[in-house]
Amino acid sequence: MFNFLPILREAIARWWSEFTLQTKLMAAATLAVSLLMSGLTFWAVNTIQQDVRLNDTRFGRDLGLLLAANVSPLIAEDNLTDLARFSARFYSSTSSVRYLIYANEEGEIFFGIPYSTAEVKNSLTIERRIQLPENYGENGETPLIRQHKTPDGEVTDVFVPLNHEGKYLGVLAIGINPNAIVVASSNLTRDVTIAVFVSIWAMVILGAVFNALTITKPIKELLVGVKNIAAGNFKQRVDLPLGGELGELILSFNEMAEKLERYEEQNIEEMTAEKAKLDTLMSTIADGAILLDTNFQLLLINPAAREIFGWEDREIIGQNVLHLFPSELTVKLTKPLYQIAAGEPLQNEETANQNQKNAVINQENNNYAPAEFRLSLTYPKPCTIRILLTQVFDQYRENVRGIAMTLQDITRETELNEAKSQFISNVSHELRTPLFNIKSFIETLTEFGEDLSDTEKREFLETANHETDRLTRLVNDVLDLSRLESSRNYNLDALDIGQLIEQTLRTYQLNARDKGLELSSDIEANLLPILGHYDLLLQVLTNLVGNSLKFTPAGGKVVIRAYKISRDNPQETLKIRVEVSDTGIGIDAEDQSAIFDRFYRVENRVHTLEGTGLGLSIVKNIIEKHYSQINLISEVGIGTTFWFDLDLYQGLIASKKINDVSL
Repeated sequence: MFNFLPILREAIARWWSEFTLQTKLMAAATLAVSLLMSGLTFWAVNTIQQDVRLNDTRFGRDLGLLLAANVSPLIAEDNLTDLARFSARFYSSTSSVRYLIYANEEGEIFFGIPYSTAEVKNSLTIERRIQLPENYGENGETPLIRQHKTPDGEVTDVFVPLNHEGKYLGVLAIGINPNAIVVASSNLTRDVTIAVFVSIWAMVILGAVFNALTITKPIKELLVGVKNIAAGNFKQRVDLPLGGELGELILSFNEMAEKLERYEEQNIEEMTAEKAKLDTLMSTIADGAILLDTNFQLLLINPAAREIFGWEDREIIGQNVLHLFPSELTVKLTKPLYQIAAGEPLQNEETANQNQKNAVINQENNNYAPAEFRLSLTYPKPCTIRILLTQVFDQYRENVRGIAMTLQDITRETELNEAKSQFISNVSHELRTPLFNIKSFIETLTEFGEDLSDTEKREFLETANHETDRLTRLVNDVLDLSRLESSRNYNLDALDIGQLIEQTLRTYQLNARDKGLELSSDIEANLLPILGHYDLLLQVLTNLVGNSLKFTPAGGKVVIRAYKISRDNPQETLKIRVEVSDTGIGIDAEDQSAIFDRFYRVENRVHTLEGTGLGLSIVKNIIEKHYSQINLISEVGIGTTFWFDLDLYQGLIASKKINDVSL
């Protein structure tokens, strides 16, 4: 029982909470009115009953006094026969008297009407005495009246003392029946009131149930549907078989949800297509692109930017880029990023002049020129980048919504600029020295030719001729490199590598003998023809052998080798490897990575021999056009070996490469 009551209260509270405020107010008003009307009705009935009881009391008292006055002489004479006859006539003459009981002064009953009914007999059997207050007969001048309830209504009991000639003879008890008409009216009024009260609340409950089933439930369903629609769930539908205005409202809601769902699907498709276009565009941009919000959280990044910073395998979207950038870049960009996010113009060494020129225009357009920065990074790989920072405004161009960063890897550009500067320096030096020597000797011959001997004149002319050859080599090297880097096409054909090596040996044999060097070849027998360009490969061998002779001391050796490369996989194409080895002074490890760069000369650091610094760069370009690469192994004081691999001439493969070679 104790566990059931809390559950019942909770259920009632939950049920009551589901009603709307209007329904609760209507229920409270109905309850107040019904209680008021019921109270007034019961008050009226109670008033009528009190009046009836008062009338019954008066009637019983008067009737008792009248009857007592008539029967007292008979009792005094002990004439019980006449008493019985008189009492019977009196009892039968009125329906208002329920019973008549006579008791002596001790309260013992000696006569009563009716005797015949079992109810009275039982009462007489059970109650043989009437318990009266002490000294009732002596002090009782007026009747005692009381009421008691019976199944037939409220009976008024009147106790009248029997006195005759000043002597107390006993007591007469008369039972007065209630007024039948009044009782029936009171009962009817009470029943009607209860019926009206129950009917009102039955109607209220039925109305609440009807309201819940026909109005409240659909409205709640619509409310849930509207909340789901507001939350973005456009698949929400209300399925209730209702007609009338509610049915039209539900139908309109479902139509609205269906249109919103189609609109959302269309928007999603368009957004997906636009995002795919944007992703495709971002991924195809060669420069790095990064989009940030005003809190510097990364919103978008393309593969080029990921590669620059080494973020290929990291999930970085949504993170603060100032925590991701290399330390030197974070130090460089922290202040500019905060300025851009605050909508302030930037003034730095790259954009100061441009910002000053466009200050008026930018202020009118609420925009600023992109800020440009250049920085050399050491992590994750050494490179030089140019960074452009641009503000991203809202559609009204009033507030800054983000920052766009464009990253350009200008490492190659920087290297080319350095190489160009080095080239200009080298060429200037190489041109100035021979031109100065040529001009000096020619001026000497012109001004003092008559004073010079034939031997001196010949020596001056030989020196001028040597310097002229030096200028010719420099110009030829520059032209060769320019030609290799141009779009000129060369045809590759079948070549005998042995023939190329033999011609190279013939060219440098006398030079090697003069320097006290041994120049030889080691060619594997029965080598198949290779695919290549005769003049270009001859230039490769000439440059490599020339460098070996230049940097090999007297008594050293220079060997040219050619042999087949064995393959573990039979499906791989056979190749011929060509090596040029010497026992020269070697190349330091720190120079080996840059030895093939244009205008880079080892002799600038450890040697004193002349050179243009273009020979090995020309070799590298030629070998790359033969679908291979030049490699070297060197140790200072031991020697150096350059080697590269060439494809064999093989039918369709060869014909394809012959018809499409871009040099």
